[in-house]
Amino acid sequence: MLNRKSFLAGLLLAATAWGTGAQERWPSKPVTLIVPFAPGGIADVTARAVAEAMGRQLGQTVVVDNRPSAGSIVASQAVASARPDGHTLLLMSNGNAVSVGLFKKLPYDTMKDLEPISTLGFFDLGIVVPAASPYKTLSDLLKQAKANPGQIKTGTIAVGSTQHLSAKLFETVAGVQLLTVPYKGSPAVLMALRSGEIDVAMEIVGPMLSQLKAGDIRALAVTSAQRNSALPEVPTVQQAGLKDYDVSSWNAIAAPAGTPQPVIDTLQRAIAAAVADAGVRSRLQGLGMRLQSSSPAQARELLAKDIQRWGTVIKAAGIQPE
Repeated sequence: MLNRKSFLAGLLLAATAWGTGAQERWPSKPVTLIVPFAPGGIADVTARAVAEAMGRQLGQTVVVDNRPSAGSIVASQAVASARPDGHTLLLMSNGNAVSVGLFKKLPYDTMKDLEPISTLGFFDLGIVVPAASPYKTLSDLLKQAKANPGQIKTGTIAVGSTQHLSAKLFETVAGVQLLTVPYKGSPAVLMALRSGEIDVAMEIVGPMLSQLKAGDIRALAVTSAQRNSALPEVPTVQQAGLKDYDVSSWNAIAAPAGTPQPVIDTLQRAIAAAVADAGVRSRLQGLGMRLQSSSPAQARELLAKDIQRWGTVIKAAGIQPE
């Protein structure tokens, strides 16, 4: 539990971080959290749950502003160009890292113009098959893929998405060739899987949980280094024998570069308290999310590593930057 005296001291320090003459208490107005995804999805639900709890810590409302666009560019640019006073924040994701390799030129520098504050949590992906699939284990799937290169149809959402690139990385690590079939969204992937249009899907666990628990589809493995608490009986890809494969989608919160360090520190404490909040955990863990806050340095390191990793995967997959 966050020490209240420490948190209030942080607020007081933030209040004296800048300005001349009469000093302004921070936050002096509602904080806007710009979300680069449409309302209703897992990222939006995550943002709203965390924003509500952060607001209680900061003593100001944290308002969610949805600005969806390809590559999270619109939302990210809005925050990168905002006044660095701690009142405008970004729901960052691994999509920000992917965009660096997918686009020839972004209207901002992801590492220089945005300041990661803390992670919120991680979303595991599942390697999922229809209920009637002959593949009972990941080893079964890999054996068939090696014997029949390019024949196993693998569904993901759009080219360049985390799911699509995770499938491409899986091919490299496993030494197999799959036939990747992109769809517009998770519901379309699920429909194709259930109808037998595809043999296997690479998808974030959350949207698949109800179908998995109902037995309509089966998970052969999860992609992270540890088992997912919502599917404790499902092994990880590493446990199935691919030691170098560890993939998760993630969310974090970032501020414009140049935001005063006392404000960054206070925001980090508010985020950590929100992520630890029992109500937030109850709401989000049911979506298959692994909640985990971090230091700003850890969040920045995660972003930098994913920029490098997904850039390499994009080049290897022959995806041309737009």
